Amino acid sequence: MITSDARRGPVPGAILRPDGVDFCVHATHARRVDVVIDDTRVALERVDDVTFAAFVPDVGAGTRYRYSLDGGDPLPDPWSRWQPDGPHGASCVVDPSFEWTDAGWNGVAPGRQFLYEMHVGTFTRERTWRAATSRLEHLVELGITAVELMPIVEFAGEFGWGYDGVHLFAPYHLYGTPSDVRAFVNRAHELGLAVILDVVYNHLGPDGNYMLHYVPEFLSTRHRTDWGACPDFDGPGARIARPFVLQNVAYWIREFRFDGLRIDASQDVKDTSRPHILAEIVRTAREAAAGRRILITCENEPQNANLLRPFEDGGCAMDALWNDDFHHSARVAATGRAEAYYTDYTGNAQELVSLATRGWLYQGQRYAWQDQRRGRYAPDIGPDRLVAYLQNHDQVANSLHGERLHAMADPGVVRALTAFLLLGPSHALIFQGQEYAAPQPFYYFADHGGELGESVVRGRAEFLTQFATFAAAGSLPADPRARETLERSTLDVADRERTPHAQWFALHRDLIALARSEPALQGRVPAGAVLGPHTLLLRWDHDDVAAARLLIVNLGRLVRRPSIAEPLLAPPFGYAWSVQWSSDDVRYGGPGTPEVETDRGWTLPAHAAVLLRPRPEPSRRRGRRGAESADAARADARRARRTRTSRERS
Repeated sequence: MITSDARRGPVPGAILRPDGVDFCVHATHARRVDVVIDDTRVALERVDDVTFAAFVPDVGAGTRYRYSLDGGDPLPDPWSRWQPDGPHGASCVVDPSFEWTDAGWNGVAPGRQFLYEMHVGTFTRERTWRAATSRLEHLVELGITAVELMPIVEFAGEFGWGYDGVHLFAPYHLYGTPSDVRAFVNRAHELGLAVILDVVYNHLGPDGNYMLHYVPEFLSTRHRTDWGACPDFDGPGARIARPFVLQNVAYWIREFRFDGLRIDASQDVKDTSRPHILAEIVRTAREAAAGRRILITCENEPQNANLLRPFEDGGCAMDALWNDDFHHSARVAATGRAEAYYTDYTGNAQELVSLATRGWLYQGQRYAWQDQRRGRYAPDIGPDRLVAYLQNHDQVANSLHGERLHAMADPGVVRALTAFLLLGPSHALIFQGQEYAAPQPFYYFADHGGELGESVVRGRAEFLTQFATFAAAGSLPADPRARETLERSTLDVADRERTPHAQWFALHRDLIALARSEPALQGRVPAGAVLGPHTLLLRWDHDDVAAARLLIVNLGRLVRRPSIAEPLLAPPFGYAWSVQWSSDDVRYGGPGTPEVETDRGWTLPAHAAVLLRPRPEPSRRRGRRGAESADAARADARRARRTRTSRERS
């Protein structure tokens, strides 16, 4: 029996049956393929010009096997479901059965997501799925809606980020078994957490890539990426590469019940054919989900809005794209370091307002760092279709010492920017440890030896030379090959309970709770205005005028003004503004916050963000006049929304 996909033909792999195992593999140039189990060789039958398969009775889960091509040395299976001894070892037959207890789980909740980027190998000292599973309650307490896992597939070495995967169907062996992965996802679902998987379809890793023994044409001879050749999605290798990727997508969504994908560096998924492989990936993922809601996000450096548009408009129908503009502008606002790829950002209030109201900052203008235009004008794509972040794995590691933002900037500014991120309209991503200002850095690390390891060190150093600070330092602060680099990047659970880390955790927890509970903030893009070079406001109106909210962010010095000529500061008729929440609250290590609007004017605290809500003015709290004021305020709010909507449409 051969497992088959109705659209894409035979599915390679070792598929467990009650009385044996179906072995199936593609080999485009072999005349003979044997499956090697211990010292026994069993010849596979040729199914078509590239496929070999056979049923082998009386073998079961845990059986180690390899394939021999034309009598050559036995090789691991590129379609292996588990490599217990690493990518160079024997492949292993897996029992995919699992006692799922998430029957009521319907997938990603609709609306705005609060994502938590996790690297399983550094999230806990144990570096295992089981240890990570035991920490999921922490993320529930924080208010996270979805865990986004950095790549988990098999790669060479004892540690790494995971972006050099070579066995794309096999979970990395040192983190645990495939059943441990399923248990992690199952427990997350029990707790109400979605789990998104970061996938890499733009290249295969340089060490342990046995696919080329089976399918030499798997990688393109026309398309190159920063990491080497791209899988051949539009040439001679496409008949293997395309089904390989699409079956991989369906595998993770269907068999492990992942709730979506984050597609790495999609600009390097090269395909000139139609439909584009990225569109096919999205279709396949949604089909595999079988009605469950999933989330497909994408990293795309050129900021191609067409990836978000529907299939019928020639798009790829993704749910959200990463917004590097948000990170870069906020990073400059916090640190003032506008070097290397930050040179096109000022971090001023105008940029921040545009991020919150328009989304990407670069939508077709010239981008000086690349000496070309970046993006395309996309008025139909708002910030609610983007993923914003102050930190992620790349950007933390790209600092000189793997520094997190709180280690480089004033605490008040970081608290204010955290409020800007978490209360704003975009999907928000938090990098592991950010929620409690973890003291550990996060470095780039990859366990490669020999010339490959030397090449990695040289490549990393060359990349960092774009930063003047690195050029002045003269050497890498941490050797990517050293286990010490991994150890220094690993979180310590005990840190969260210590002061001031507990204050940072309270800040993030309270902000996410506000963002998820305030009616005005639900699915609404705010209006915004600049109050000064480093001061801005965002305003959300609502049919219930008491639910309107005003966020003021001041990254500069204290501002005292008897009046401010900005209409978005006007409270609803019959109301005044009152502080609901402040990043300067003593609970978060701040100095405390007096009222921002009083009869004497405005006081905007330095390096702080304050969320204001309407409160009835004392003279209007009772009687018919109060009711008239509330009616007038509601009418004002409706007119404001209609006017804004018509402006956006025009």
